[in-house]
Amino acid sequence: MNPVKWLPYTLLLFNLFQFSTSIDTITANRSIGDDELILSGGKVFALGFFSPGNSAKRYLGIWYNQIPEKTIVWVANRKHPISGTTGILSINGQGNLVLYQGSQSTLPVWSTNVSVTSLNDTAAQLLDSGNLVLAQNGSENMLWQSFDYPTDTMLPFMKLGLDRKTGLNRFLSSWKSPDDPGIGNYSYRIDPIGFPQLSLYKGSDKWWRTGSWTGQRWSGVPEMTRNYIFNVSFVDNEDAISIMYGVTDPSILTRMVVNESGMQQRFTWNRRENSWIGFWSAPKEQCDYYNHCGTNSNCNPYHSDVFECTCLPGYEPKFPQEWYLRDGSGGCKRKLGMSTCQNREGFVKVAHVKVPDTLITRVDMSLDLNECELKCLSNCSCIAYTRAYPESNSGIGCLTYHGDLIDTRTYTNAGQDLYVRVNAAELALYAKNGSLRKKEIVAIVISSSVAMLLLVGLVYWFFRRKLKGKSKSGDFKFSYTSSTFLDGSLSGKDQDGNRRNTDLPLFDFSTIAAATNNFCIENKLGEGGFGSVYKGVLPNGREIAIKRLSKYSGQGIREFKNEVSLIAKLQHRNLVSILGCCIEAEEKMLVYEYVPNKSLDFFIFNETKRTLLDWNNRFEIICGIARGILYLHQDSRLRIIHRDLKASNVLLDSALNPKISDFGMARIFGGEQLEGNTNRVVGTYGYMSPEYAMDGQFSIKSDVYSFGVLLVEIITGIKNRGFNLEDCDSSNLVGHVWDLWREGKAMEIVDKSMWEESSHSSVHEVLRCVHVGLLCVQEQASDRPTMSSVVFMLGNDNPLPTPKQPAFIGKIRSNKNGDATWTGTTEGGSSINDVTISMFHGR
Repeated sequence: MNPVKWLPYTLLLFNLFQFSTSIDTITANRSIGDDELILSGGKVFALGFFSPGNSAKRYLGIWYNQIPEKTIVWVANRKHPISGTTGILSINGQGNLVLYQGSQSTLPVWSTNVSVTSLNDTAAQLLDSGNLVLAQNGSENMLWQSFDYPTDTMLPFMKLGLDRKTGLNRFLSSWKSPDDPGIGNYSYRIDPIGFPQLSLYKGSDKWWRTGSWTGQRWSGVPEMTRNYIFNVSFVDNEDAISIMYGVTDPSILTRMVVNESGMQQRFTWNRRENSWIGFWSAPKEQCDYYNHCGTNSNCNPYHSDVFECTCLPGYEPKFPQEWYLRDGSGGCKRKLGMSTCQNREGFVKVAHVKVPDTLITRVDMSLDLNECELKCLSNCSCIAYTRAYPESNSGIGCLTYHGDLIDTRTYTNAGQDLYVRVNAAELALYAKNGSLRKKEIVAIVISSSVAMLLLVGLVYWFFRRKLKGKSKSGDFKFSYTSSTFLDGSLSGKDQDGNRRNTDLPLFDFSTIAAATNNFCIENKLGEGGFGSVYKGVLPNGREIAIKRLSKYSGQGIREFKNEVSLIAKLQHRNLVSILGCCIEAEEKMLVYEYVPNKSLDFFIFNETKRTLLDWNNRFEIICGIARGILYLHQDSRLRIIHRDLKASNVLLDSALNPKISDFGMARIFGGEQLEGNTNRVVGTYGYMSPEYAMDGQFSIKSDVYSFGVLLVEIITGIKNRGFNLEDCDSSNLVGHVWDLWREGKAMEIVDKSMWEESSHSSVHEVLRCVHVGLLCVQEQASDRPTMSSVVFMLGNDNPLPTPKQPAFIGKIRSNKNGDATWTGTTEGGSSINDVTISMFHGR
């Protein structure tokens, strides 16, 4: 840290204690009550009493004074709120700043609690930095400052970290809720053990970490660069370990917050928009979450077409079956027979990564990289090494690992190189795969280029012929006006007899290609049986999601035309909105609104991410899905049966509002039609009603059944299909919940991560939802409620009918042909033996 650089700030701090009765100062002769404010000298910040959110409790805090949105940056009495408007802040007889509840109180609610040598000679001043300081009049001796005791917000020139001499540890901790600034479940602090790093904790467990300091930034924060607005000072010596952010322009308002949902966010105030603009947050993708892929693995979020988890060189999956099912939480183990102790072993470079957790590492700042390799090689317990400060001017320092490698992830153009120890055979394998002679490379490039040119020409000729054929066949009708639109009709009329008027915008392929950067892998959001989904940005800045139909998709032209003609007519806050489509030659794409929080299954079926959805979130999601289905069944112009309702087809927007998606399998009913039959059973096993799976009969009650399964999954955080529990008579989740509900033990299966302390009202609400879910999955369709009844039952506390036995609650096995077979019981107790169901499987 350059002391000259911070001299103006230091001088300001040391000279601010020439106190008077100014508006920024509290003295022994001047206190403030609930209806009074203290303003900093430049009126940037205010100190006073406030009530957060919908709470009536009063707190002493600091907030920005000159912006309309009241933004609290510090709270004094987080643990001890005041009831009523009787709070008084003053300097007491011992020279401390104290907060009392009422003028007659003798015991303070909160105090600075420092030792003052000269009594009745102190004052407190609020600075334009947002720092509240207590000092002796006429002295440079600062006794206490609020910057040493932050709450959930880090301001410019505030330090985070440990003072090794005094033991003072400065860290951020989230609020409990928007209505309660008490100490929440998330904290952001420097880990002083091992090689220092910043970590975000959920309770005592790591939630996300910045990685170690590289000399210029944290290795896990590639966005952190020196620029003309921000500068960073990192200190690690015998006196202290700390990080401090500064701004070069004092007029820039910026803050970093750890919110109650476990998200770290950085904001700046946009004067033009008159609002806070978030420009960075973490964690924001699956590889950010701590140890997402387990030990000795690497997480690569840029390969969304394959599993993001890979084992580091020399390791293999600990649980291959779970790894195959894309669950990498079990991590990796050393390959069988791998010996790396004085046996001609070496190191394989893993490039551009956030290096593993540095909590248990050894550092030697006197060694360069070559010396670091030799040191690691000479110690059989050393399994990897890297540079300590790879981005410093000297690039020196040796960091060695002597245990499991935890929380490694890949970046495209950031991170640093990690060298992992492998045996001679593994080293030879990597050397062989990674080495081609220069002449071979040139030959491959030339031949590949020629082949590519020939292929492009052939594809262009083929598409031209195909497009002409399409125009003659009349598969699609185009209406060219001042704007290009697609007539999505199948026959020109709706099933209600009215002319269709979708006027759905038609996007050019070139526009979609430009928006997705030619469908680059970084923009890929996911993949299903229909093809891939990409994120894109239109020239006007609007974010979109593109569903690109694969040529080999199980969802054919029938489903594509069905979704185009259907979803364009639907307008509801709990249904995803379609913006247009693209049809050129073999390409068929749908353009939707971009929904940032992915799908519901991304959260509820993941051990780490499910904790982001508390019970209030989940209940709102359940009610939103119910309202969306009710709209489809009853409130839209036509009665629509979705037929593929499941967790992966429910998207969550930025406010966690659910949006039902994927209408490729939906069917339209006209008038008073309630049910239909099909020989082509489509959908997803586990969500299908029995009458649809076995007889091809579908109705609004088929969707009700799927909703019931989904409701139970949301409450438990467990998939219905593939549920397996020892000593359980049921092969699926619904059957197990049914058994527990009959025994009065339904709360045993409820996801405990939804709350910390269960209130009586929350437990009652959860049990009521379980009850509603069991009503929805009853075996007979006639016994299930309609969605209008479901919405009413969720929103009211009236008595509920007793549910009958659900369908599909027997034991399941597979026969030699791969068909699903089970034995179970019906409501009357008779058995259904060896009933086999074959069906078309959905995505």
